[in-house]
Amino acid sequence: MSEHEFNKPIPYQLHISDELLDLTKKKLQLARFPDEQIDVGDDDWSQGAKVKVVKRLAEYWSDGYDWRAEEARINAEFNQFKVKIDIPDYGPQVLHYAHQASPRPDAIPLLFVQGWPGSFLEARKIIQPLTNPPDAATQAFHIVVPSIPGFGPGDAPERSGFGVQLTAHGFTKLMVEVLGYKRFVTQGGDWGSMITRSMALLYPQNVRACHHNFFPCRPPPWYKAPLTMGRLILSPYLYTKREMDSLKNMQYYGREQDGYLRVQATRPQSLGFGLGDSPIGLLGWLVEKFHEWMDVSHYQMSDDEVLTFVMMHWMQGATPGLRYYKMAFVEEGEASMKVAFTKYLSTPIGLSHFPREIMLPPYDWVSSVANEQFRREHDKGGHFAAVECPELLVQDLRDWFSSEIVKTAMHNEG
Repeated sequence: MSEHEFNKPIPYQLHISDELLDLTKKKLQLARFPDEQIDVGDDDWSQGAKVKVVKRLAEYWSDGYDWRAEEARINAEFNQFKVKIDIPDYGPQVLHYAHQASPRPDAIPLLFVQGWPGSFLEARKIIQPLTNPPDAATQAFHIVVPSIPGFGPGDAPERSGFGVQLTAHGFTKLMVEVLGYKRFVTQGGDWGSMITRSMALLYPQNVRACHHNFFPCRPPPWYKAPLTMGRLILSPYLYTKREMDSLKNMQYYGREQDGYLRVQATRPQSLGFGLGDSPIGLLGWLVEKFHEWMDVSHYQMSDDEVLTFVMMHWMQGATPGLRYYKMAFVEEGEASMKVAFTKYLSTPIGLSHFPREIMLPPYDWVSSVANEQFRREHDKGGHFAAVECPELLVQDLRDWFSSEIVKTAMHNEG
């Protein structure tokens, strides 16, 4: 960190050492696999990642996957930088980010923030269509894609407590002080939704509009919103089909899928000994999330895509990404996470609703904590919208951020 000057970006090229690549191959060749129980079907993922899927991917990772070619493609596609930021209430932290400016003079600065187990690579399919739209009538954007510290090439925090609020401070300083974007808009899913919403709460003069494809919030207290509670009680009769499906998705997630969150938010380092040392362990841990959270009936990741996403967490030994859950949910304080999705946000927001998203509640829950001004429902897509259906997300971003509501917000004094 000492070689960096504050707020002075340094060009960066992704590079994983030969030593780690060689070690990874050896570990893959020495791996042991569990056995499937004979009465569990081939398409039954209820016990976790399927052995045959992980075995196939592991064999390809060892003998066919060309990381060096993928690394070169990433470096060619992304203009990457690192910069040291002085973060309020924390101190120095180096941030990794990609920045693609549009040639269009009317382009809007857009911050795209990913989640776990993703990385900055989630923006890979949307950067070009957003920065270089097909015609002058279509809104263009300057795209900034930071890595959450500890994700991919993002330097892991050296001290505890670096959660959502501190990330929000850091990303805002990146946009305003480093890149000179005094007013900008944001897009976030998963952690990115919480981070960008926190940015808008902390810096409404800078964050002028938000877009989310993931929005975890609870119903408001019955005494504040009795009609909302009444709708929930009578949901089989009063909710739309989409709202009922979303409610079922959230209930299924809470019942069957949030075990990872509880472990990562309490004992991430213990988990890191396994996932940070075993490429098979990390592969199995992440593959299950890709399968369960994506709309696999419409989109399935290629083997190369899966392994490249896994490499983004393998390169730092997995633990920094796991640890972010504890830093956000526990170390930064419960109040920080409550603020993120209980305090009302007057900044205008837009929502894209993909049917396999794990956390997008009924719309009256959202309106109780956010100034929702745009909503679009889609008939395909899941948690990784920018990966699964980039064309739909791109169109939503163009339509929402070119609206008169956002244009007014961008020009009004904050």
